[in-house]
Amino acid sequence: MAGRKRYSRKKKGSGAAGFLLAIFLLVLGAAGLFAWLVLAPFGSSTETIVDVIPGSSTTRIAQQLQTAAVIRSHYAFDVLRLWKRGILRAGEYRFDHAASAEEVYARIARGDVYTKAVTIPEGSTIFDIATRLEQAGLGARQGFLDAARNQTALVSDMDSGAKSLEGYLFPDTYHLSPKATPDQIAAAMVHRFRAEAAQLGLTQNVHDVVTLASIVERETAVDDERPTVASVFVNRLAAGMPLMTDPSVIYGLQLEGKWRGTIYQSDLTRPTAYNTYLHRGMPPGPIANPGAKSLHAAMDPATTDYLYFVAAGANPQGHSVFSRSLEEQNKAVEGYRRAVKQGGGR
Repeated sequence: MAGRKRYSRKKKGSGAAGFLLAIFLLVLGAAGLFAWLVLAPFGSSTETIVDVIPGSSTTRIAQQLQTAAVIRSHYAFDVLRLWKRGILRAGEYRFDHAASAEEVYARIARGDVYTKAVTIPEGSTIFDIATRLEQAGLGARQGFLDAARNQTALVSDMDSGAKSLEGYLFPDTYHLSPKATPDQIAAAMVHRFRAEAAQLGLTQNVHDVVTLASIVERETAVDDERPTVASVFVNRLAAGMPLMTDPSVIYGLQLEGKWRGTIYQSDLTRPTAYNTYLHRGMPPGPIANPGAKSLHAAMDPATTDYLYFVAAGANPQGHSVFSRSLEEQNKAVEGYRRAVKQGGGR
C-alpha cells in the first residue's frame, strides 16, 4: 500500500511540473511572437502615405497601418501603445522602407509627419515663390499668387497700405505639409518674417525699410556691399533724383504681365507705378522678398556720398564700382561694357 502511495505522489508531481512547463513554453512563445510582431521589420520600399485624422483612436490608427501594410498586426500595435503609454499625433506619415512596429510607433508618437522641403532664395518675388511651390507639388501657382494678394491682413499692422505680401514672405527653407493651403503657406512665411524683424529690431517705418531692402537685394549679391548700395539710394532720394533701378522697372512689368525676360529701352519709358526712371521717390512697395542682410542694410545704410554704381565686371553677381558724379559713372559704365564685350557679351 505504501509503495502505491509513493508511486501516486510521484505521478501527481510530474503532472504539475509538466503543466507549469507548458505554461512557461506558452508564455515564452507568446513573448517571442509579440517581439517578432513588434521588432521585426515589415513593409516594402514602395512609398505609402498614411493620414492620421485628428481625434483618431489608437485602434483606428493601428487598423489604418495594418490595412496600408505598414505593420503586421494592429493588435500588437495596440499592446505596444499601452505599454509605451505615449500619445499618437495626427498628420500625414510617409513610409518608404521596411520598419518595425516600434519604429512606426515612435515616429507617430513624436509627430514625425511627412513634409516637403522648398527653399525660397533671397530676392524671390511672389511670382518666383509661386513657381517654386508648384514645382515642389505644393499647389497651383495661381493659388499662391491669389493668397499673396488677398491675405494682406497678415501684415496690416506693419504695412497698412500693402497691396500684397510682397516683401514679407521671408526667404528660407520651409518644410511644409503636402496638404498645406496657399493661405497657410503664406502665413508661415509672414510668421518667419516677423521673427526675423523682431530679431533685427525692425519696428518703425517697416514699409519703407522693406521696400528699400528689396531693391538692395535685387541690385547686389555681395553681402559687404549691401550697406553701400543702400546708401546710394538714400543719397539719391535726399537729392531729389530718380532711383533709376532696373529691378523695380522689371517688377512693374511682371505685375502687368509684360516682362519679356530681358529689359528693353522701351520698357524704361513704360509708365508703370514701379518705373523709377519716370517717377521720383520710392516705388509703391517692395519689389521682392529681402533677406536679413539686406534688411539690416536698409535699416543702417553706410554713410557715403555715392550717387551711382555699376557692375565692376561681366559677372552681374560680382562687385560694383561706386561713383560720386555722373562723369565717374560714365567711365565705370564704359569699363563694364568692355568687360562684357571681352566676356563674349554684347
